[in-house]
Amino acid sequence: MIRRYLNDATWKKSSRSSANGQCVEVAALDAAVACRDSKDPNGPALVFGHAAWTNFLAETKAGFPQR
Repeated sequence: MIRRYLNDATWKKSSRSSANGQCVEVAALDAAVACRDSKDPNGPALVFGHAAWTNFLAETKAGFPQR
């Protein structure tokens, strides 16, 4: 993903973020969802396609079941 698309994105902090700065931010992009560490906004971001993001959230909510 080209950095400028991530820089121009509207980032939202997770409602589950803790008060000690351990935060995750997400941004909805046209064809994907990006996720980054709020302490390092210029650092790396993970970019998921919509189906992969849906699966990631489902498995996270389920507690990462063993396969």
